[in-house]
Amino acid sequence: MAVLAPLSMMIEVFMDLLQPRFMESIVDKGIANGDIPYIIKTGLLMILIAMVGVAGGMGATYFSSIASQNFGADLRLDIFKKVQSFSFDSIDKFRTASLVTRLTNDVMQIQMAVLFMLRMLVRAPLLCIGGIVMAVAINVRLSAIILIALPLLLLTTVFVIRKGFPLFTKVQEKLDRVNTVMQENLAGVRVVKAFVRSEYEKGRFAKANDDLASIAIKASRIVGASMPLSMLIMNGAVIAIVWFGGIRVNTGDMLVGEVMAYITYVSQILFSFMMLTFMFTMISRAKASADRITEVLETEGEVPVEVFGKEAFGQESDIQDMHEVAGSTSEYTKPESEYGTKAENEDKAEKGIELEKGLRLKGRVDFVNVSFKYKDATGDPVLKNITFTAMPGETVAIIGPTGSGKSTLVNLIPRFYEVSEGSILIDGIDIRDMELDELRKNIGIVLQESILFTGTIMDNIRWGREEASEEEVIDAAKAAQAHNFIMEFPDKYNTILGQRGVNVSGGQKQRLSIARALLKKPAILILDDSTSAVDLETEARIQDALRERIKDCTCFIIAQRISSVMHADKIIVLDDGKIVDIGSHEELMKRCRMYQDIYNSQVGGRMVAYEQ
Repeated sequence: MAVLAPLSMMIEVFMDLLQPRFMESIVDKGIANGDIPYIIKTGLLMILIAMVGVAGGMGATYFSSIASQNFGADLRLDIFKKVQSFSFDSIDKFRTASLVTRLTNDVMQIQMAVLFMLRMLVRAPLLCIGGIVMAVAINVRLSAIILIALPLLLLTTVFVIRKGFPLFTKVQEKLDRVNTVMQENLAGVRVVKAFVRSEYEKGRFAKANDDLASIAIKASRIVGASMPLSMLIMNGAVIAIVWFGGIRVNTGDMLVGEVMAYITYVSQILFSFMMLTFMFTMISRAKASADRITEVLETEGEVPVEVFGKEAFGQESDIQDMHEVAGSTSEYTKPESEYGTKAENEDKAEKGIELEKGLRLKGRVDFVNVSFKYKDATGDPVLKNITFTAMPGETVAIIGPTGSGKSTLVNLIPRFYEVSEGSILIDGIDIRDMELDELRKNIGIVLQESILFTGTIMDNIRWGREEASEEEVIDAAKAAQAHNFIMEFPDKYNTILGQRGVNVSGGQKQRLSIARALLKKPAILILDDSTSAVDLETEARIQDALRERIKDCTCFIIAQRISSVMHADKIIVLDDGKIVDIGSHEELMKRCRMYQDIYNSQVGGRMVAYEQ
């Protein structure tokens, strides 16, 4: 289609260039000599040529439209795929509203540029060159007028491009701001209304909207100024041709038909230059959008698979030191034969062995001197020298004050972020040596914010495992204590959920998210404060079901409530990105002051039996 469009346009231009010569013949031969049959014959030939030109123009419009639309669709898909591959660092860098603008408005700008390029950028140069050739063939001396007019039009075009391009970039940036304010208000409309901040938000949007309008008007003013200038130059050239052409007709050097044809060709030449001015203006705007899209496409996606070798495991004493920090060396070293010796694991890492497709991980997780710092962040790392081991079947709870790094720690396991120092090993293999998709297929995650998608409840629970049977879905929902409230809906599991699950409560969202993660049957399950919106009784039933169903699964639980972590095999107490202590509930109650403070603040100092 992209080839057929310019070919069709070439046919139209060729037919347009022939028309003035036939008009010249009608005037100088037919009308001058009173030859009516010649006029009719030439006129019919002009109509036929015009019809061929119309067919070429329609073909160019049709083919260019299909080509540009498909180009836009391909580009949007490529950008969406790229965004899907982004690490959390990349998403944090661009902001959601900016990505939405780039995926929609910026693509539309480029799509329109492609549409006009396949037509105007072919038509204008051909019409200009062909017109110059035909005009010079009629009269060489009159062509001096063209040599004066064209540079003036060229200067106008250069002025528009140089002044307009920076403004078009700012227009897209201001559009980002408008989308940001709009997105924040739509996502937080309940908060806005609850705090009676509608007027404030209207003012914030009005400012962003006015800024966009102001810069867009400024850019449009520059573009608009080019049109009168171009028309002035074009009309001045036509007047000059009529003046000097009339003199030559009087002296007998030219015929009236030749002057008329010459005026038509000059009009075509100058009009084609105006088209080029418009085209370059559009291209300069599309260039601003293309730079923004290129920035997305050239951004490195998920952290690449790399081979880190022995140094990724640190010194020989790291694993032993890790066990000592954890507090029970024998407990963590007893399955070494199952996972391989340290030397064997180092050899695997050195060879860069990736996780085979479909391979089921056993779930041993080793953090070895892990530190993490967000990109471009100043100050101390968020996590500092984190070292511990979680064995298959163990439930590891992470507790600590807000901002202590709990969520950041578990986000490192599926490589949402890359560790800054140290290494994370699963089954003795550094996660950076694993194929990313296969690693994540073995990990189930329930994040702090429960995200549901438009569709049925059944589709949402199956989201991580589409091939799961209906019985498996129901079984996972029962374990997550979601089955009962699902059955209360008229359509039960076929109930349609609104955008972001707007028609279910926060606690129901969390239970559906837990069911989704359980259905995946992961080797490692991460629950990031995933029961904060459910009552204590429901939480207790969920924990009982989890203990029953994830016996072979390594489970990480982040919670604010002490009741959510008391039954864990191992509790990690974090503060300011550092491990304060690791142990069971009983052990921490005896020796960890911070854990005791958290416990006493929540249960008022009353000792609750562990069995309860």
